[in-house]
Amino acid sequence: MLLSTVRSTAIPRTTTPRLARGLLQVNHRAQLGDLYGLRLKGSTPITTQTILHGSPQAKAEGEIEIQQHSKLVGRGKYIHAFETHRIKPDATEEYKQLAEEYYDGLAKDPSIGVKLTGSWETTVGAQDTYVHILEYENYKGYDKDLEIISQSKHHEVYKKILPLLQTRNIQLNQEFAFWASSPPRTQGGIFELRTYQLMPGTLLEWESAWRRGIEARRRFASPVGAWFSQVGRLHQVHHMWQYESLAARKELRTKAWAVDGWADTVDKTSKLALQMDSSILVPLPHSPLR
Repeated sequence: MLLSTVRSTAIPRTTTPRLARGLLQVNHRAQLGDLYGLRLKGSTPITTQTILHGSPQAKAEGEIEIQQHSKLVGRGKYIHAFETHRIKPDATEEYKQLAEEYYDGLAKDPSIGVKLTGSWETTVGAQDTYVHILEYENYKGYDKDLEIISQSKHHEVYKKILPLLQTRNIQLNQEFAFWASSPPRTQGGIFELRTYQLMPGTLLEWESAWRRGIEARRRFASPVGAWFSQVGRLHQVHHMWQYESLAARKELRTKAWAVDGWADTVDKTSKLALQMDSSILVPLPHSPLR
């Protein structure tokens, strides 16, 4: 088993318990990087000593390892922005009209490189909540498009949306390499967005277990996409599915449990999660995925 191969590390006696736990986590992640081949040639290992004394070289190499970690599990080409709006309960119709004008307008503007993956309303889960997923050409594309949008007519539409909101949030995510996001399609039914808050340092284990077990689910349901967070709430994983109905969802999930390997996948991944959420969404009329 992977974890059994990770070495223990010596912690100085003068280290406080809280710092000791942090050092063990850092050392554990660094050694996982070794096991996955993430160490760059000629680099200095991240050790207790380098962390305690704040070596600039160690800090720089630690940042490189984090980047390499994302490259290992992610596709890397695109950034997906999850924009979540919780609106005032009496603003539903006005919000839907303005959301279509804004998000559909962005997707159809040739001067902007952003693509709209989809727009949904939550029907089971946090009420009065809408989720919009936008696809950008990496971080440079994100920065460039935001600058263009801020100077465009679309920004004026967005300002009309703001008074209708109670809260809003943006999280930047990257696709898992084994699961590219679905292109636009019209199949009808409902969507399920599942969100997992992972224990820090367990993304590689989660990805490895899910990659091996995903085929059991693909046999019975239409996968939409899977992402892991990069900016915003960290250590989160999302995946989305499309079903004909809630009854069909229950039936298909039951069938998946009968497939060899799926129960093992669920057992392994559930142990890595601190919290799990499931929301049922219905697409808005302008959504490319519906």
